[in-house]
Amino acid sequence: MGWSDAYNYLRNGAAKLGGAEAPRTDQGLPLGARIGSVIQMQQSPLLRAAGDGSLIALPDAGDNRIVAVSQIRLRQNGGLYRYYLDTGERGSKEKFLQVYQDAQGQVAEVMYCTQLARVIPETVEDQEAYMGLAGAGLGDRSYTLWREQLGDAGLDAADLDLVFGQRDGVDYRRDAGDPNAEFVTPFSGTETRLDDASGRTGLRQEMYFMPYVRELRGGGHEYLLITTEIISSVNGDASKRGIHVDFVIGIPVEQQRVVIQ
Repeated sequence: MGWSDAYNYLRNGAAKLGGAEAPRTDQGLPLGARIGSVIQMQQSPLLRAAGDGSLIALPDAGDNRIVAVSQIRLRQNGGLYRYYLDTGERGSKEKFLQVYQDAQGQVAEVMYCTQLARVIPETVEDQEAYMGLAGAGLGDRSYTLWREQLGDAGLDAADLDLVFGQRDGVDYRRDAGDPNAEFVTPFSGTETRLDDASGRTGLRQEMYFMPYVRELRGGGHEYLLITTEIISSVNGDASKRGIHVDFVIGIPVEQQRVVIQ
């Protein structure tokens, strides 16, 4: 199966960070976040994006408490953090606030993200494509989501009409590297997630990551974050390994619209 056909899988279901030690507690995070903190976020950017055809899933009433935090090192300047409102481990889908902190320690971007789908690459060739190891696949200049694929993933007809209109697919362009290059090597690194304040539970995984973006009808932007994750340990148990690919929709949110207590 080619990498661009990933959603066909849905029919069957499918350390070291930043040059320093991975965090063992949830202290000292951007915006003062900690596990158990409550996020208050103005939803007008999300509502506007949804009305303009975004695939973002709006937060439920109870989606306001941080249940896990992670730090991601993608071999670039600055730091990338995820504050999980849902880790997606009980039949639900991941929801998190992604925060980018620049090399000067300033918060440069906040994005609300919801998981669209998770697929499992079953062959060596597919795995290499999702890691961009052969100079194609993850890191290609564009990516297309198809109406039929998302219908198979469970989106109802009304949502599909809002997103696609009369089109069969929506196109995203790569949001990294030379925009004219046919392929750019994906970001790679590691994620360490803490599921409790002491750092005793959580997971570590390798990551291959590339952001894609499209312009919505109202002029805003919707991001498609495609991430290949290779789990190296869960709760310190290195025998729990696996590989999957997450497709996540992200909408930028102005920092002043977010309060974490």
